[in-house]
Amino acid sequence: MLGWARRRLPRTRRGWRRAFQVAVLVSVLALLPATWLRLSTEGRVRAAAGDVPSAPVGVVFGAGLWNGEPSPYLAHRLDAAVALYRDGKVRALLVTGDNSRDDYDEPNAMRAYLVKRGVPDRRIVSDFAGFDTWDSCSRARRVFGVHRAVLVSQGFHIRRAVALCGAAGIDAYGVAVDEPHDATWGFGGLRETVAASKAVLDATFRPDPHFLGPRERGISDALATDG
Repeated sequence: MLGWARRRLPRTRRGWRRAFQVAVLVSVLALLPATWLRLSTEGRVRAAAGDVPSAPVGVVFGAGLWNGEPSPYLAHRLDAAVALYRDGKVRALLVTGDNSRDDYDEPNAMRAYLVKRGVPDRRIVSDFAGFDTWDSCSRARRVFGVHRAVLVSQGFHIRRAVALCGAAGIDAYGVAVDEPHDATWGFGGLRETVAASKAVLDATFRPDPHFLGPRERGISDALATDG
């Protein structure tokens, strides 16, 4: 094995220079999607719910369940959504997540969490086919008719959400929910490096979501209850 490795190493200065150039090129290409996310969302991500512009709708992205209840990361997103609603920053909340199995229902778990904390049930709309960020953004626009929204997620994900919702036709701002920079945060950041490349493809080609379905009136009905 060691002998094979030696045979694969460049043998000349020119070879080492070429290897270095290839490594730099690969690194630059790998960073381009993340750079696009940062530039395309400049000025649209805020650290606190009180700092975002008002919008008709707040969108909360799923982040997993623990024994049928929102995971800590998802609970923190929902807490930020409660603050948005209480502060009058949004008038309705769209909870979007995975319900691809009978025994796994993110949107209803999210709804129950919000209702327990004082958000009226009539102000909450569930998207049961938010299988990934692009699907959630695309369906928010095409199925639920969302044009302007405040998005809620952790800092490592929020820029991708804002960029993709923008590509889907939504005027979006984001709240970056703060979290301890622990192992889960580190894994999320690493995952985003890979997901950024898919985000570029989704924003460029704008594919249909996995499940599009008919237009729904949930958001318009929730907003019609004003006053």
